[in-house]
Amino acid sequence: MNGSNLLNIPGVGKSIAKDLQSLGYMQVSDLVGQDAEQMYSSLIDKAGEHVDRCMLYVFRCAVYYAETSHPESEKLKWWYWKDQN
Repeated sequence: MNGSNLLNIPGVGKSIAKDLQSLGYMQVSDLVGQDAEQMYSSLIDKAGEHVDRCMLYVFRCAVYYAETSHPESEKLKWWYWKDQN
């Protein structure tokens, strides 16, 4: 595991950390086993409006980071997790 502070996750700043906390994720270990798509849907429901799809990519990256003891550097970039056409 890569530290408990959500701000340790690449691509997660104070604003996204607050979003994660609003969904009940208080530390990195809380993200293990989570479904990024469900997290994104929950954030949309909570916000009551459209949330940029980039947030889904950050969530995918965050779950990968939480679940991987030796993450690949390329996979720690949120844009790696964009939808494939």
